[in-house]
Amino acid sequence: MTRVVLLALLSHWRAHRLQLATLLIGIALATGLWSAVQAINAEARASYQRANEQLLLGRFDTLRNPSGTIPIEQYATLRRAGWQVAAVLEGSVRIGENRFRLLGVDMVAYPALPAVTQVEEGAAPPDPADMLTAPGRLLTTPPVADRLQNQQSLPPVLISDALPPGLILTDIGVAETLLDRRGQISHLVVLPQQPMDLPPLPEVAPGLDRIPAADQLDTAQLTDSFHLNLSAFGLLSFAVGLFIVHGTVGLAFAQRRAMIRTVRALGVSMRRLVWTILAELTLLALIGGVLGLLLGFFIAGALLPDVAATLRGLYGAPVSGQISLQPQWALAGLAMALGGTLLASGHALHRLAHMPLLSGAGVQAWRSAASGRRVVALVGVAAIALGIGAQLAIGGLMAGFILVAGLLIGSALLLPFLLSILLRGFGALANGPVAQWVWSDMRAQLPGLSLALMALLLALAANIGVSTMVSSFRLTFTGWLDQRLASELYLTAADDAQGQEIAQWLAPQADMILPIRNTEIAHESGPLFLYGVLDHPTYRENWPLIATSDGAWDQVMQGRAVLINEQLARRQNLWPGDELALTSATTLPIAAVYSDYGNPTGQAIVAMPLLDMIAPGVETRQFGIRIPPERASALAQELRDRFDLPSGAVVQQAAIKAQSLAVFDKTFVVTSALNVLTLGVAGFAILTSLLTLWTQRLPQIAPVWALGLTRNRLAWLEVLRSILLAALTAVLALPLGLALAWALLAVINVEAFGWRLPMYLFPVDWAYLLALTILAAFVAAALPALRLLRLPPADLLRVFANER
Repeated sequence: MTRVVLLALLSHWRAHRLQLATLLIGIALATGLWSAVQAINAEARASYQRANEQLLLGRFDTLRNPSGTIPIEQYATLRRAGWQVAAVLEGSVRIGENRFRLLGVDMVAYPALPAVTQVEEGAAPPDPADMLTAPGRLLTTPPVADRLQNQQSLPPVLISDALPPGLILTDIGVAETLLDRRGQISHLVVLPQQPMDLPPLPEVAPGLDRIPAADQLDTAQLTDSFHLNLSAFGLLSFAVGLFIVHGTVGLAFAQRRAMIRTVRALGVSMRRLVWTILAELTLLALIGGVLGLLLGFFIAGALLPDVAATLRGLYGAPVSGQISLQPQWALAGLAMALGGTLLASGHALHRLAHMPLLSGAGVQAWRSAASGRRVVALVGVAAIALGIGAQLAIGGLMAGFILVAGLLIGSALLLPFLLSILLRGFGALANGPVAQWVWSDMRAQLPGLSLALMALLLALAANIGVSTMVSSFRLTFTGWLDQRLASELYLTAADDAQGQEIAQWLAPQADMILPIRNTEIAHESGPLFLYGVLDHPTYRENWPLIATSDGAWDQVMQGRAVLINEQLARRQNLWPGDELALTSATTLPIAAVYSDYGNPTGQAIVAMPLLDMIAPGVETRQFGIRIPPERASALAQELRDRFDLPSGAVVQQAAIKAQSLAVFDKTFVVTSALNVLTLGVAGFAILTSLLTLWTQRLPQIAPVWALGLTRNRLAWLEVLRSILLAALTAVLALPLGLALAWALLAVINVEAFGWRLPMYLFPVDWAYLLALTILAAFVAAALPALRLLRLPPADLLRVFANER
């Protein structure tokens, strides 16, 4: 009996192949967009985990010098005192036209790294002495090795796939030569096996701080907010796709009411019928889910390179630009497809389970039972109130997402009620019978189109909100760059000695030389970078302060106060007037807070003499050079020639700005792409709704045609109906999109990244989006209108011969 019932149910899809295609495409689109985001996140997190395992990161305590690097003499002193430590030197090295991350470790003392073990156990293992003696060996991945082939001055290269992308591993002796940092150590790794009678660290190596492994900031922690925002956008795309599934399943249930009534009259229990329909939906969900996984794999493959570039640029995260199929996100995608399909079908299944045996058949009977538009609107108001209440009562990032979800879901549920009010109002103002019929007909068709219009509302609101956020961010970021990058040239010397030499040579030629000196100090909020500045109008006139006290710069330059960046201020709730403990012996009041976009860590600024007191010996390798702009190019080339500096060591202000804006644009490539895809899904939802409702349109159109309206005019009225509904939805989406933009800028962005951005309005973008919406509605209505135009009059006359 179950097999017979299943075959009877499946016969509906054979007769309605367009509905079947619509359902599978809806599931595939929803699953594909969600799976693409999850594939990107999974690949990135796998890269973080792989890098941690390959380099043994986060497993050992480290020793760091707040003033900068550790001299090799201090390392030797620690070893002679019995401390089991291993030296690490890391930095960025330019080889040819490429820049790579170079990691040098003490190969004798450092724990065995997977890459070294892999090479030693390979078919042609190198002599261990070759790794430690000149010229040494470089270990790197095959893509990096290919770029190093023609570099004759480098040591021999050994290939290993047990390293993060873009990294070169070598012995510390080779690294100090390539980085031109002889006798310097970035940090020391404290090995787990230590003698019992070790002398205290302050006695052996005063000035070094021990950082526990648990307190070291992990790449995954830094990027959590980025991935959470990406997941939220993927979930929105998934929800928009489910509207297609919900509408198609609801229509299929409505059209099968007569069949279901007959099957029940033949003795099939409702329980068996519901379980059979669940099996049918599960089968369709799995088919659509597999198609969605394939779609998501290709979308993720197209977007991952830009995401990898963004994560490397913002966080220095080692992410491969290639996607790989991982079981966890594939299974999660199938689970989302199945769960989403059942969720979208839940209301229809519930109504079917409680449907009386002798209830009427047909779509209109099904819809007449669903007349609780006001109840749905009240639920929408409750959802909005819940989101606002969560933000006011709880706060934090999750409350911000609840606020956004409440706004979007509540507004979508309110849409049919608001459209009904608008259509009733326009109908009351209409003159002539045809105009009144058009507005009334739109109200009558609203239940069938409401889900597609909800999807369109969400897509448009997301587009307005995200584009407003990105455009506001770009406008603010450009102005911020103009303030922060005030010097005409920026120079990076090879070491402290060369920096001093360059500064002396520049003194008579430049208007002002501004050293850029900083050190990393341990702080309860995480790593804190302390900068020292000179008293110069460049800072007083250009630095972007967002909260300040009276005489802030005077207090800072006198060594009596400190400036902090917005990230640290919001993370620790520190504002002008509060105090910041820089060291155990130095606590200063906060004079002002400055904006610092794109930086995930805390920063503080003090007067240069105070920096020298807190961290004596900080290197002076970077400078901002103030000169007349017309002299910048000539002086930059003269510096490169005179001091044998690479091209990237002397950069003009315009080049840095262009590079920063390029990184900025890459950061939002993924959100822009998801925006476009989501809008496309919403347009497809309108098309599928119009096509699936086509057969139900004939009883409404035939009487009007019989009264004298031509098919040509009726076809144009069908197009006009679609455009008007889409335009009204776009108008209602505008305030929702602006509310979403405010939530993203003032709530999500602050909680996720630690900075707040001003909100700007872009009416030209709204007009462009409205035009795109009208175009999408026109294209979606074109096929049904063309069908009507080609419909034989006999089919319209047949409506009056059939019982409807």
